[in-house]
Parts: sequence; structure tokens; C-alpha cells
Amino acid sequence: MNKYPKIGIRPTIDGRQGGIRESLEEKTMNLAKAVADLISSNLRNGDGSPVECVISDTTIGRVAEAAACAAKFEREGVGSTITVTSCWCYGSETMDMNPWPKAVWGFNGTERPGAVYLAAVLAAHSQKGLPAFGIYGHDVQDLQDNTIPEDVAEKILRFARSAQAVATMRGKSYLSMGSVCMGIAGSIVSTDFFEDYLGMRCESIDLTEFIRRMELGIYDHEEYAKAMAWTEKYCKPREAADRNRPEKAKTREEKDQDWEFVVKMTLIARDLMTGNPKLHEMGFQEEALGHNAIAGGFQGQRQWTDFYPNGDFTEALMNTSFDWNGIREAYVLATENDACNGIAMLFGHLLTNRGQQFSDVRTYWSPEAVRRVTSKELTGIAKNGIIHLINSGATTLDATGQATDANGNPEMKQPWDLTQEDVEKCLANTNWCPANRDYFRGGGFSSNFLTKGGMPVTMSRLNLVKGLGPVLQIAEGWTAELDPEVHRTLDERTDPTWPTTWFVPRLMPERDAFKDVYSVMNNWGANHGALTYGHIGKDLITLASMLRIPVCMHNIADVDVFRPSAWNAFGMDKEGSDYRACSTYGPLYKK
Repeated sequence: MNKYPKIGIRPTIDGRQGGIRESLEEKTMNLAKAVADLISSNLRNGDGSPVECVISDTTIGRVAEAAACAAKFEREGVGSTITVTSCWCYGSETMDMNPWPKAVWGFNGTERPGAVYLAAVLAAHSQKGLPAFGIYGHDVQDLQDNTIPEDVAEKILRFARSAQAVATMRGKSYLSMGSVCMGIAGSIVSTDFFEDYLGMRCESIDLTEFIRRMELGIYDHEEYAKAMAWTEKYCKPREAADRNRPEKAKTREEKDQDWEFVVKMTLIARDLMTGNPKLHEMGFQEEALGHNAIAGGFQGQRQWTDFYPNGDFTEALMNTSFDWNGIREAYVLATENDACNGIAMLFGHLLTNRGQQFSDVRTYWSPEAVRRVTSKELTGIAKNGIIHLINSGATTLDATGQATDANGNPEMKQPWDLTQEDVEKCLANTNWCPANRDYFRGGGFSSNFLTKGGMPVTMSRLNLVKGLGPVLQIAEGWTAELDPEVHRTLDERTDPTWPTTWFVPRLMPERDAFKDVYSVMNNWGANHGALTYGHIGKDLITLASMLRIPVCMHNIADVDVFRPSAWNAFGMDKEGSDYRACSTYGPLYKK
């Protein structure tokens, strides 16, 4: 699970020897090295390691050198490529013929026609059905200039982030813990989608496996003791008052047993996803393997939660960038086994390395409705209305916004930037409410916090549409801070034992789905959404095009849309060309 793919850098060159090729060798290889350094200096894998690049042993002027480069990349575990050149090259002889994501940077210089090669090889890619991203700098550079212009660097990094996400998913699994939850269509897991579009397997276990492992002691008992001590220190003291009716409230002894139960659930869920060598030492060789899962979902309702404590603690902690073992990469675990939302969370996680938030897209509050129930006005970025994001389960504790940047602004940090102070502030601002036993008859504990306002965020969702296939929705915006009285009044109308995020999308009056906040809510394709820190809509669009998933709704400016050059042949309207190109090329892995 921790062996990450690499990005291959292919320096192509004019193959004519006797003066031309020799004069370009150093220049071309230096461009390749500059691209590799740009990527490794700016992008990290989920464990914090730099994204590694592999450069061809030689420049590539003829097909034999292209084949030698391809063989090296296969040995080195390359999952995508960037071709760079400062000159004319023989297009079909030097091009990358592997079906993985690929880009070509043609140096914009007048001494040699790098732009001519770029246009020629992109035409070859289109003709052969191997879409490639074209990168061409806006301004002419001198031949001896090996710097990467800002506009070129932005496209290289956007391609590299998305391509690394595609390659990292390939060969991994989605683990369904349980099955379909309360008829939610997203939890009817489509194996065809995962296999054809993402190159992933679908694995499944029955929830009785949790009980078997608890009763037979198939978990790390030393870690369990450590986890309980941590929970006693940071979570149980934050247990909120029980809001259940007296006849439904659990006793203190029952609640203490529930704490032990949900901690064991968390250990077991992680072991099911990624395995645990400690179990091998205990004699449980099969269980030690795990399911190679890069993402998963927990069914919960209703068969489980009608009888056992709910999965809220497990989902919240696993999606958070820390636990009793310290600061670490967050897992991706979807509430209610909504795999469609789980994949949106996975996309966000792979693009940012941050914890992801799973929420119900619960309620649109208009300024008029807020005024009616609170006698107060919405102000600031919330003045045009707000969307209430709230769910009992997988809202990462990072979403409290208690971690701060150098200027004191709230942030959901990448794990290597988190401090112990950040961790303790997130925990100190999270309450654990005894579960609402009208919803969750088996009890448990739901996280409860209010997300700090002012954070840039992106909400996304993958939907499956019969006859069309998958589509992606994207809405960039911000978390909002409300008047405390307004928040309390609105929050009490839903379930005040769950975490709340007030979301305001960025409006675009020229687009029907973003003409106002109501329209965003009204056009959202399902009851769930995934929230990611940062405005990453541009990256999501690039990633979706690599996977051949059309984007049906977004508020990103057209100038920021970066897709393979072949998309330009499918019409001048970007949304329509995206649909037509994705339909023509089909899923990335479909046989």
C-alpha cells in the first residue's frame, strides 16, 4: 500500500546526427531534469514522501530509444509520463504509446520548432486514440533559458497531481463493510464502474466480521490499551449531555461499554482495509493481510445500528489526520457505504493529502427563511444564503478548522504540517454526543462541532446515471461563520448532536446551476457531498478527464479548464466537448 507510482520524464529530440542532435542533447536533458525537480520539490505522496520522477537514460530520437525508455519505466513502476522537448522530433517514433495519462511540453523558443513538434505529436496522439495533455508556454524563451515559466509550471503540476492520483488508485480496492444502507443508491456499489474507470477492485465483508474479531480477540491488544487510554484522555471528557428521553438513555456502565466497543471497531475497520502484521504474529495470518483498500464504506444503518453502537466514532477518527498513534495520513471511509461519495472523497484526498469531510447536503437556508425563524439577517459571505452540511458520521475532525496557518487563519492541514497543538485544539473543540437512539437504537457516540468560517473548500460528488455512466459535480466556495444565535436556532432544527458546516458556494450568474445558492442545492445530484479543503476544482476537472468522467456541473472559469488536447476536436463548447470526448474514448480501463 505504501509503494507509490512514479512519473516518467521523456526528453525527446531531433534524431538527425551530424550536428543537429548533438547541439540539443544538453538542452533537452536539462529541461527533463527541470521538470523532475519541479514535481519532486512541490508534490508529495500521502505519506509525505516526494513524488518521485524517473528520467529516460537517454534522449529519445528514434523508436528504439522510445522502446528502451518504456522498458525502464515499466521496471521502475511509472504510472504516467511527461514528454519534454525544445525542438522538432519524429512524432510517431518518439511518442509515448502507453495508455496511461500523458502530457507533452513543447518549449516555446524560436531557434528550434518545439511548438511544431508539440502540435504534430498531439495530432498523432489524437489520431491513434491516445489523448495527451498539451503544454505550451505563453511567452517565447531564449534557447539557453532552462527555467520553467509560471504558466507552464502550473499545468505541469496540475497534470502531475491528477496523474499521480490515477496511478495510485490503480490496482487498489474499495472495501464495502456491509452492503446497501437504507436504500441509498450510492451504496449499491457498481463493480463495473470501479473496474472500468478507476482500475480498482471491489471487496466486501459482512458486518458480522466485526463481532467475530471482537469475540475472538482478533485485534492488537496492546494498541487497544493505548487507544483506550487516549480516548479516556481526549474523548470521554468531551462526552456531551445525553439528549435522549430518560427511558431511552443508556446507563453510565452501558456508555462505558460503548466506548470500548467503538474503539475496537476502529481498530478492526483499519485492519480490514490495510491489514496488520501484528495479527500475523498472533497467529491470524489471513486476517493480517487486509483487503488492500485505499477507500471503504461502512453500512451501519439500519441492521447494525438498530442493535450495536453506530460507526460515527470509527468513521470520524479514520477520516482524521491523527489518532492514538499520533499524526498520520487520513483514511477514506464513507458513511452509509455511499461508494459514490467515497470516491469523491478519495479524489479529494489524493489531490490534496488532507482529511475529507462526508456530509449530507441537508438544507438550503434563504436569507428570508433565516430572517423568519431568527429575526436576524445573514451577513458577510453568507448574505445570499447558506447550505447546511451535516451528517452523523464521517466528518473528519480536521474540519473543525482549529488548525491555523502562519497568519492565524483556519486550515485543514496536510499531516506533515500538523502540530500537536493543532491536534489538541481539534479534539478540545469536538464533543462526543450519546447517539440519538431514535436514529441509532444501539447507541454509540456522534462527533459534534462547528466548522470555523472563512476556509476555502470544494464540494464534489460522483453520480452514476443509467445510459450515461458516471458524472462529477463540483462546487467551490467557503465555510461561513454565522451569528451564534442564528447558528443555534438553525442547528436545533436538525440534529444538534452532529457536526455542522455552513457552506457558501461561489456564484456565477451566467451559469444556471450557480446563479444563486438555491440553484446549487437544487442541482446537486444526491443527498451527500464530499468537502475538501482548498479550491481544487481545476484539479478535479483534469483528473476527471483522465478517467473519462464528464463534469456535469462546476463553477470554474473556462480559462482554467485543462483537459487533453483531443477534447478540442469535439466542439467549441467545453461542457459538450467533454461529454462527447468521454463517450468516444470510453472508460480508461475498459477491455
